[in-house]
Amino acid sequence: MAGSPMQTVTLFTDRATFEQQWGRALSAVGLEAAIARPDQLPDALAAGGAVVIDAGAEGYDEDELLAHVGLARALGARPVVSVPATVDVSSIDDILDDLCAGLVTRRPEDVDRIVAALARRADASRAQRFEFLTVSPRGGELLAIFSDGNAILVDRELLDGDDGSAVETIALENDATCAVLSLESGKEMTLTTDAVVKKSQLAQKSNGASHAPVGIDGVRLGQRIRELRLAAGLTQAELARRTGIHRPNIARVEAGRHTPSLETLARLASAIGVPTTAVLD
Repeated sequence: MAGSPMQTVTLFTDRATFEQQWGRALSAVGLEAAIARPDQLPDALAAGGAVVIDAGAEGYDEDELLAHVGLARALGARPVVSVPATVDVSSIDDILDDLCAGLVTRRPEDVDRIVAALARRADASRAQRFEFLTVSPRGGELLAIFSDGNAILVDRELLDGDDGSAVETIALENDATCAVLSLESGKEMTLTTDAVVKKSQLAQKSNGASHAPVGIDGVRLGQRIRELRLAAGLTQAELARRTGIHRPNIARVEAGRHTPSLETLARLASAIGVPTTAVLD
């Protein structure tokens, strides 16, 4: 985010300790905190803006909390919920995680991780950067994962200068906006993020499909996470303890009922003890 204007995150709280903790954490990553009372939320939301809702604020019961988080999401804001240990929202845990795309804090040590995710998502250029580029496990195509969590498949037959020989190495360059692929034949190809998007759209247009990018298969991804967890000798409960993600949510991911964000994948992989690329192989 170097060189970009400071982004503002609105904190809806009536507690000074909450304001201080989140204010310090946001400032540390170059984000600015604006403070508002919880009852100001309906009039203070901005589409695309990030908001942190203090579930420990006076007047919030489960229904009010869920209504305010849902309103934030419906109006295009990016909600985060901070749940103190003294507050029980267990009956709405799952829907809060879905509404907030996993950005829910339940322990003080979660704050820095969530703030880092907010800083990452505030970086508009992340949609133009490769996070990971590899040959698809299906073969015959490349799998590009962008830093915003988007994933796109590109048929190698559409790539200029690709002779179809095996890809030996892939190196990301220019702030991960392009990649250099070394082929077994000795040829090299340069592939930019813009080219990946255009080639993907070209293929979809020729097939009569929509321009939506190809997503990751949630069922296969869940199976892979389960395999790695069992191989590491971990129960779902232990993985939940290590990640701060509730066990029912881990169960939903493993069953393929929910496809996690790239940030959540990285947390799961780290807790299992493997690189994120191992989950995506």
